[in-house]
Amino acid sequence: MEKLKNKKKLIFALIVAAVVIALGAFSVVVVPAGHTGVQVTLGAVGGDVLQEGMHFKVPFVTNIVVMDNRVLKTEVECSSASKDLQTVSSTIALNYRVGRENSASIYKNVGTNFEAIIVNPAIQECVKSVTAKYTAEELITERQRVGDQMKEALREKITPYGLDIEVFNIISFEFSEEFNAAIEAKQTAQQNALKAEQDLARIKVEAEQKVEQARAEAEAYRLKNEQITDQTLMMEWISKWDGKLPAVAGEGGYMFDVSGFLNGSGSGASNTTPSN
Repeated sequence: MEKLKNKKKLIFALIVAAVVIALGAFSVVVVPAGHTGVQVTLGAVGGDVLQEGMHFKVPFVTNIVVMDNRVLKTEVECSSASKDLQTVSSTIALNYRVGRENSASIYKNVGTNFEAIIVNPAIQECVKSVTAKYTAEELITERQRVGDQMKEALREKITPYGLDIEVFNIISFEFSEEFNAAIEAKQTAQQNALKAEQDLARIKVEAEQKVEQARAEAEAYRLKNEQITDQTLMMEWISKWDGKLPAVAGEGGYMFDVSGFLNGSGSGASNTTPSN
């Protein structure tokens, strides 16, 4: 009989210990790094947000919902129309985070699926509204300004919910094949026009160079002609003379050596008899 009583006491003690352990386990919650804990007591969301670390709560009465406050990323495919009614397909990448002090408010008003409920639809709306302000060509040439306006419009939509934008990127803009062909044709025409202008400029420069060269040559000839006199011609002839005077043929076939007269011999007749 005594053994039965002791056995019952042991069982009861074990049950009590198990209940105490269970109560202790359900009384402690650990909030991981980069997260906050939202206290929900009997369905009511409390205003106090638990920070990282271990916390105690009332078991079975208070529930802790863990909210991720790290940087989150979403990519959205958007289809919109430009100012000139071109179809534009774009891909937007957004990095954002839930503000720690706003965790309870977001959970209370939106829940944990805030990306699908708030963020992605807001991106779609902002992209369409800003894209409609620009032509398709301006979306390409003024991409930075377009992105800044989209980011600012998105900030105005999601900031009141307690969501903070970190990075906003336009990954791509895609247009119809017809528009791409038109852009390519325009670029080709501009390149051809630029090449024609460059060729014209080159031809003009080459023509001016030829004119200047001709002027220089004419000036050189003019200066040279001004320097030519009888004395300079004589000096030029003497510098090229080989020292021999030409022989002159007289009547009857006799040859006269002009050098003989110049040497004072008095006789310029040659003994050469003409051949029959």
